[in-house]
Amino acid sequence: MDKFSNHIKNILHGFFLAIGTTIAEPSTILPLIVNHFGGSSMLVGFFASLLRGGAVVVQLFAAFHAQSYTRMLPYLRKIFFIRFISWFFIGVAIILFGENYPNITLASIGFGLFMFSFSAGFAAIYFREIMAKIFSHKFRGKTMAYRQFFSGAGGLLSGAFAAWILESFDAPQSYGYLFIISSFIMGFGFFAFSLVDEPIKKEVSKKERTFKEFLQNSYLLLKADKNLQIQVVTFLLAYGYLIALPFIILDAKQKIDLGGVAIGSLITTQMVGAMISNFLWGNLSGKGRNTLTAKFSIIMHVFAVILAVYATSLYEYMIIFFLIGASIDGNRIASSNLILKIAPAEKRPVYIALQMNIVSLGLFFSIIGGVILHYLNYTVLYGSSIMVLLAALYLSFKLKD
Repeated sequence: MDKFSNHIKNILHGFFLAIGTTIAEPSTILPLIVNHFGGSSMLVGFFASLLRGGAVVVQLFAAFHAQSYTRMLPYLRKIFFIRFISWFFIGVAIILFGENYPNITLASIGFGLFMFSFSAGFAAIYFREIMAKIFSHKFRGKTMAYRQFFSGAGGLLSGAFAAWILESFDAPQSYGYLFIISSFIMGFGFFAFSLVDEPIKKEVSKKERTFKEFLQNSYLLLKADKNLQIQVVTFLLAYGYLIALPFIILDAKQKIDLGGVAIGSLITTQMVGAMISNFLWGNLSGKGRNTLTAKFSIIMHVFAVILAVYATSLYEYMIIFFLIGASIDGNRIASSNLILKIAPAEKRPVYIALQMNIVSLGLFFSIIGGVILHYLNYTVLYGSSIMVLLAALYLSFKLKD
């Protein structure tokens, strides 16, 4: 446990994955891509949710099988391949169909995002189970902070790379190039984590006879664990920032000049926020202060959305995305560490799946945001986001380390 080689492979996975996926960052480039092909604000919200939330439907099914596995890595490697192909397919589809067949292009992007995110439902269960097996509780917070720091560094490179591609090539070819090249970059990360030294798990649960029986047992488990209930609802509502996030860039497009350099600057600023904040999150997590991390993260999101209401310059939007980058990473560390802390080893995949499955419903908040913006305005959109985040902040004071 806590092998340095596994620590390095975890960091490399995060670094290369960040470079690849930041290309379609749901708060910046993805809304612009969808908008370019004539997609409405509702479709922007749907695609943003699809990228992040497609995994929801399979996590419990993945846990149903994973609870009896002694090793997760063989299954995770297959998922890595599917994710690579899905991302590569999006780039090819954009170049092949482009503006000549915008509906086919949008459908292809949606399909690719769904497959990429759908497969992540399996990957998330396998990945977190492996992390629990190869790292101790306190070192896990440290390695995840390092991972997220270097993921931020990868995001910085990705922002610069995206800005260069967007300035050098005309849309939509530039969007296609971004996806194709980044699929190979993230492939390096998949390969790195595929080589971790995973021990054989001895504390496994006997798999139920049917998935229906598994769901019934999972419900009883959730009903019996008060701490799990509070944790799940808190982190679900903490996704309230997604009601507004995909549309901040569209609001900015109406207020300021958003060229390739400006877009790259916002991506870069978000990654800088993620990098710098991980010194704080890693320190707090190493001291077992994960609930404090959750509170700080939610407060940062509230400030970011409030600032979006009044922002009228590129520098103000850079502050917004800096706060967003910092708070997303803090929320991720707190959520991940707290569930692994309260979960019994033999039921760990089930606990992980329960939290992720329910909390991940918040990833679809972007759809709600799209509907609000379609029928109302940005003031109502931002106000709704802030209200949900304040509810999450209130519940976060009931969390226990």
